[in-house]
Amino acid sequence: MLPALLDAVSGADIGQIDAELREYAGAERVRFVAARGLRGELVYSTPYLLGRLPSLLGYYRLLLGFSQKEFYSKGPFGCFKLMEDDGRMTSRAAARVPDLCRSLVESAWVLVNNIPELSRDLLHALTLLTAGAEYRGSYNALLGQKMIRRVFDTVRRIVADAIEEETDAAIVIRNAAGRYVRIEFAPDPDIAIREQLVSGRLNNRIAIEVKGGRDISNIHNRLGEAEKSHQKARQMGFTQFWTLVNVADLDVDLARQETPTTTQFFNVEEIADERTEQHRQFRELLNSELGIAS
Repeated sequence: MLPALLDAVSGADIGQIDAELREYAGAERVRFVAARGLRGELVYSTPYLLGRLPSLLGYYRLLLGFSQKEFYSKGPFGCFKLMEDDGRMTSRAAARVPDLCRSLVESAWVLVNNIPELSRDLLHALTLLTAGAEYRGSYNALLGQKMIRRVFDTVRRIVADAIEEETDAAIVIRNAAGRYVRIEFAPDPDIAIREQLVSGRLNNRIAIEVKGGRDISNIHNRLGEAEKSHQKARQMGFTQFWTLVNVADLDVDLARQETPTTTQFFNVEEIADERTEQHRQFRELLNSELGIAS
C-alpha cells in the first residue's frame, strides 16, 4: 500500500496536500514527522489524496493496525468500505471524508508518539504486519470451511441410503419412523441437524461445531468459541452438542473445562477414515440420533 501512496503523491498537487496537512493535522504534528525525514501524508490522511485515490484508505487503516472487520463493522466507518474495496467514493462518503481524516489523524498522532524510531521502512512494515494478519485470518476461515465441508461429506456418506433430497448445502433424509430430518450448513452452528415433526415444525436436535485449525497451542481459544456457539444452540432448543477438532491427542478432560456444553468430542480426520474406531463410534451415534439403520 505504501507504493500506491507514493505513486499517488507523485502526480498530485503538493501545495494542496501541504495546505490540507496544515488544516487537518496542524503545523506541530506535521513538523514532528518532518523532523524524522518524513512527509506528513505518509502518516496523516487528507481529503484531497483520498479523493484522488479512494483505495488509499486501506493504507491508513493498515498503518493504524485495524482489521477490516474492526474498522468497518464496529465503528461509524461502514460507509467508507467501498473506497478501499472498489476505489469508489459515494456522495455520502464524500461528505464525511473530512471528519474521517480528522479521526484518522488523531489516531496517527497517538501512533507516531509511541514509536521511538520513526521511518518510512517502519511505516511500511506496520502496514504489512496488519495485512499479514488479515491474510492469515482469511486462510484460517477457508481452512475452517474446508473442514466443515469434510465433516458434512462424512455425514452424507453415512446416511446415503436414507437420502430423499439433496443440495450443496443441505441433505434431507427419511428415518425409520417415517420422519424427515434435515442436515444443513448453518452459520451458527456449523452443521445443524433438525427433525421435521408431523406438524411440519422443525425440532432442533444436534448442533455440530467444527474447529479445523491444527495448531494445538490455540485449541483452547477455539474450544471457547465452540462453547459460545453451543450455548446459543441450546437457547435455540438443540439437545446434542458435538465439537469436532483437527488436532491429534486432544485432552478430553481439559477440553470439557473449556466447553462443558459439548456432549461429544470427535476428530475430523478420524471420523473421515472409515477404518478408525472414532468413525465407527461417530457412525453409530449419528445413526442412533437420526433413527436410521446402522
